[in-house]
Amino acid sequence: MSAYLIHDAEAVMTGHLGAEARAGRVDIRVRDGVITEMGQDLPPHADDERLDARGCVVYPGWINTHHHLFQSLLKGIPGGINQPLSKWLGAVPQPRLERMTPELVRIAATVGLAELLLSGTTTCADHHYVYAPGIGAEGTAALFEVAEELGVRLVVCRGAATLVPGPNDFPQSMKPETVGGVIREVETLSTRYHQRGPRPLRQVVMAPTTPTFSVRPADLRPLAEAARAMGLRLHTHLSETKDYVTHCRERHNCTPVEFCARHDWLGPDVWFAHMVHATDEELRLMAQTGTGVSHCPQSNCRLGSGMARVPNMAAAGIPISLGVDGAAGNEAADMIQEVHMAWLLHRALGGPDATKVEDVIHWATAGGAQVLGFEGVGVLAPGMAADLAVYDLGQPRYFGLHDPAVAPVVAGGSAKVRHLLMDGTPRVVNGTIPGLDLDRLQALAAEAVTRLH
Repeated sequence: MSAYLIHDAEAVMTGHLGAEARAGRVDIRVRDGVITEMGQDLPPHADDERLDARGCVVYPGWINTHHHLFQSLLKGIPGGINQPLSKWLGAVPQPRLERMTPELVRIAATVGLAELLLSGTTTCADHHYVYAPGIGAEGTAALFEVAEELGVRLVVCRGAATLVPGPNDFPQSMKPETVGGVIREVETLSTRYHQRGPRPLRQVVMAPTTPTFSVRPADLRPLAEAARAMGLRLHTHLSETKDYVTHCRERHNCTPVEFCARHDWLGPDVWFAHMVHATDEELRLMAQTGTGVSHCPQSNCRLGSGMARVPNMAAAGIPISLGVDGAAGNEAADMIQEVHMAWLLHRALGGPDATKVEDVIHWATAGGAQVLGFEGVGVLAPGMAADLAVYDLGQPRYFGLHDPAVAPVVAGGSAKVRHLLMDGTPRVVNGTIPGLDLDRLQALAAEAVTRLH
């Protein structure tokens, strides 16, 4: 049984909204993976290991709700660096899907999850659609194995396509599968990996790559029904670019969210990545049904896709979370940079009060837990999982701050993680991941880049 006392932090942010967002200068006691007490000047117990948080701020572990880990080996490819999404897909990930192997997925996942850990992330939802011949379930197994080795909560959103696109359709190179084949594969993954109840470490989600481009309309409802019968959630990309809207209006005479509503792809067990282009009526539909969003501001900027109206979504009651998306369209998997961008981006159009620090922290912690359906995770409070990051502010970027509690969000950068606990177990210690040889990982990644160039 583990026991820790995190003491003398400059400030603790809880992940809640409103008056409960800031806990102040409190100590945190952890026992057997759970926060048992928070308060000022807590006395140490005989079996407590003391974790010094002087000069630090404490946040809940970030919950990243949309990622493509395999893309960690596809950063900055020259042919796609200045392309919009459709052309970028054809230049960067699609030509390399069939060249991925379980070994390369393992290296990519290690790179991506290591970067997430070092930015204070404890949970990752990976939208995994690498199912080329010769890789299949072995690639998915590699994701779960790396997550277990590094100590990250992992949700694998099992991507799929059932449609062969026509010459004028949105480009994709995924090998089409049958509906029955997808359902059987998801059922196998669910039986093997999916954990239920509070504080799960592993989960599986039904996640066709897009409902509008990669799946036949008649296939959407059977996929949703099968997932719900297994007690699984639903995830997909939606309205990332204007192409999604144009396609739906021309092909189906409706908006993307209306199209999803027709096929039972709305509800509190559904979340969409991006939602950059949405009408007021679509937002009302999502709010009424409790459908969530994974906001990916950095990749939306990087690919020139536009800016999601997330403040409006949040005001309407839509569950909001944050995702780093794939590093091939972001060049990073750093949640500090993602929250920094989320804080800044909407202020450019909406004014200096469009996004508050407490809002962004909530989206990236408690909001993430909500869209993933995780209980007992996402905020710092007694009875909740001890998923937390202790950020060391001992570098010039953070000097001179009058409110150190907001440092990682407003100043961005790469705050050193002095301690990162996931389920009460140390995953980062003084800026390093125990047991991970970064020099070797760098060499493996460089070799992989050569193979995938």
